Amino acid sequence: MLDYFDMESTLSEEERLLVDSARSFIDGEVPDMGDHWIDGTFPTELIPKMGEMGFYAPNLDGYGLPGVSERAYGLLMRELEACDSGLRSMASVQGALVMYPIHAFGSDEQKAEWLPRLGTGEAVGCFGLTEPEHGSNPSAMETMAEPDGDDYVLNGSKTWITNSPIADVAVVWAKDHGEEGTPVRGFLVETDRDGVTTNEIDEKLSLRASVTGEIGLQNVRVPAENRLPGVEGMKGPLSCLTQARYGIAWGAVGAAADCFEVAREYATDREQFGRPIGGFQMQQEKLAEMATQITLAQLLAHRLADRKEAGEMRPQHVSMAKRNNVRTARDQSRIAREMLGGNGITADYSPMRHMANFETVYTYEGTHDIHTLILGEDLTGIQAYQ
Repeated sequence: MLDYFDMESTLSEEERLLVDSARSFIDGEVPDMGDHWIDGTFPTELIPKMGEMGFYAPNLDGYGLPGVSERAYGLLMRELEACDSGLRSMASVQGALVMYPIHAFGSDEQKAEWLPRLGTGEAVGCFGLTEPEHGSNPSAMETMAEPDGDDYVLNGSKTWITNSPIADVAVVWAKDHGEEGTPVRGFLVETDRDGVTTNEIDEKLSLRASVTGEIGLQNVRVPAENRLPGVEGMKGPLSCLTQARYGIAWGAVGAAADCFEVAREYATDREQFGRPIGGFQMQQEKLAEMATQITLAQLLAHRLADRKEAGEMRPQHVSMAKRNNVRTARDQSRIAREMLGGNGITADYSPMRHMANFETVYTYEGTHDIHTLILGEDLTGIQAYQ
């Protein structure tokens, strides 16, 4: 994998071991993701295997979780997304969007019940925030939770929910009508409860090797102890998204680097006009620019890890890294596809699959434009989106 400034030499033994383990797993266990992308399926047989490898929330501790460094977690996301965004999305949602809120905001009973099962892949989780009419403005959500005796009754709908059709539990964010001001609260909703539906969204043209669906909630009754007690307001879901976006910033580097390596290998093997196409100045310029932009994204990810380890990372730092690195992966995957010529539109090569996937990654967990406005507000003190 492209590492022009030899950042791998700075890794700890634990971090190198995780990278090696992830690569061995991908080489030895993961089927051809190009086939799954074409079929629009996710290899669900990998879910428990990824749990055995400790790929779900490895940066958390306790409850049998590995407790590795934040950089090690980022490197894992990099390796998974170099394979396919669907693989990284599965691990990212399970860890950062389901296990993290339970770990950070859950009761002792909720942690004991769910974290070991989610960590091994015995159970699958999903994160219910986005609604059909409320994407970039989740605070306007309409999903409600009304107290009724010792229970809550939930009504509403969520959409574009990774893992929902295969999930055992959903972290659902809803407005609590039992409290003044109807603050946003998180609820653990088992998907086999009466009134829960998790229909799959099909015919996607991006992130096809990922299970995406909806969450329908029609008079769903959950006990009050299913409410996450440790947080209220938008701080809850937004803090989860910060964790997930951190992983995305790293994952994008992996996908972009994979595109570069495929393009470089093709450029040195493919001959036209009597020599490898990599010997022509135009192709060398493309490779030089790709390597430069991917290296800049890599350095940004490593510095972000430094800030996170030190407890100094702000959500705005993550917005900059997610915004830049996903844009880089989106742009450089297109250049790599271009270098492959007609062969580049087949599933035999990964760049066009990455290119299509990054249309989704560019949009989800904060669109490129929203992250631009977050940075604009941080730099000027003026909020532009309200």
